Amino acid sequence: MRPRKYATISKTHKTVSRIYGGSRCSNCVKERITRAFLIEEQKIVKKVVKEQTEAAKKDAAKKTKKGKKRN
Repeated sequence: MRPRKYATISKTHKTVSRIYGGSRCSNCVKERITRAFLIEEQKIVKKVVKEQTEAAKKDAAKKTKKGKKRN
């Protein structure tokens, strides 16, 4: 588009209609979205693993208490 015509059109026609439309390229946006998703998934996995280890410790503690009471 020629500079004079570009200056007269509205801002919504000048930018891409997605997140970070005019400031980031499509690959950068894709990388940011992917990175954010993977970080959130990693947090969830850590939480689940922590809950599983705590549950295993509780079960082990219960089994040892039961064994000691019988003796």
